Amino acid sequence: MLTIIPSRDESTIAVEFSGTATREDAEKLEQFVKSTIGDNREFNIFAKMHEVDGTTLMGLAYGMKFDAKRWSQFRKFAVVTDLKWLEAVTELGKFLPGLEARHFSGGEEEAAWAWIKQ
Repeated sequence: MLTIIPSRDESTIAVEFSGTATREDAEKLEQFVKSTIGDNREFNIFAKMHEVDGTTLMGLAYGMKFDAKRWSQFRKFAVVTDLKWLEAVTELGKFLPGLEARHFSGGEEEAAWAWIKQ
């Protein structure tokens, strides 16, 4: 389940995720991006990940079928989790053009916000 949480930065969408990604989660995130960011501004994603079954947030984003214009809007992707396998998945995000992705442990939420605001 995807929950949109308060962001500390106007250019960052903050989410909390646990369980399995659903179509409704993807639609909720897409609508939120449209209404708060629009089609032209760059944005970051701050994601607190808990017990995740199956799809990761990156998988959710792919599943949403963002068009090329939306992908070009991504700037930074901070993943805060103690799940070791998500650390490796986060590293794969670095291969997307123009996207900086970084993993932070659960206790490093402040560091994640500091990095994303740079």
